[in-house]
Amino acid sequence: MSESDDRKQQMEAFLTYLFVEKNGSVLTGENYRRDIGDFEQFLLPKLGAGFAWPQVQVIHIRSYLAFLNQQHYARRTIMRRISSLRSFYKYLLREGLVTANPFAGVRTPKLDKRLPVFLEESEIDAILDLPDETALGLRDRAVLEMLYATGCRVSELAGLKTGDVDLGSLFVLLHGKGNKDRIVPIGHTCRKALLNYFQKSRVPIMQKYGVEEHQFVFINNRGGRLTDRSVRRILDKYVQQLAIRKKVSPHTIRHTFATHLLEHGADLRAVQELLGHASLSTTQIYTHITNERINKVYQKNFPRA
Repeated sequence: MSESDDRKQQMEAFLTYLFVEKNGSVLTGENYRRDIGDFEQFLLPKLGAGFAWPQVQVIHIRSYLAFLNQQHYARRTIMRRISSLRSFYKYLLREGLVTANPFAGVRTPKLDKRLPVFLEESEIDAILDLPDETALGLRDRAVLEMLYATGCRVSELAGLKTGDVDLGSLFVLLHGKGNKDRIVPIGHTCRKALLNYFQKSRVPIMQKYGVEEHQFVFINNRGGRLTDRSVRRILDKYVQQLAIRKKVSPHTIRHTFATHLLEHGADLRAVQELLGHASLSTTQIYTHITNERINKVYQKNFPRA
């Protein structure tokens, strides 16, 4: 077996490890494959086609960083690539395929903190009022209400099953990253939207197209499972109707959910639990938003500001 075959085999073993042991998503696997592959292509002219992963040294990594900077890659992209390669070498080290991780001591450029984009209460209210009373309009309203009521990720919404929804107790079970489940409450407005959708939209659409009953809550216009991409299209449709200038995605609704909770006095740790964040530091970005808004209100309204 050639060295190039060895490299490929080791990378594939790493990707399998991500899926099986780390419960990584398909998208995560694709990102790792691309990041490792790009680094491999960069090394070929320097080390030759027969190079092996243990030959990589810190000097090669620094050269790669310089190349990425010269190509004007965003710092966030550079950080992701180095993080992918650091994880790959950590795996190789664990498996005894290398004797050291050359990425362990490599510093990556610090990121500027970017505050999440969110919608004002008037903006999200306007979006939620747009869907009509047709079967698809009722479905759209239920989708939008669920996004805002729970702050769920788009993948969590698309994967929601009928057994995960308890309209009597006003709770839904969300299946998050890494197979981590969490129970999130929903309000009466979301419950009403879901009831209307179940009674007047979901069943009639599935019957119309002869689709056998399945467990997924949200369906497309032909009764099949609603995909992540379709959820984005639904939101885009209503954002365009309102001509909102902000770049709005389903994740923007998640940011909006968290921001509005904190602005109305919610505890940061409770918001962390609702969002399914593993670390409180991830949730703390929203305190920067609320603090900034408080400061603007102070500067605008206090006479001696």
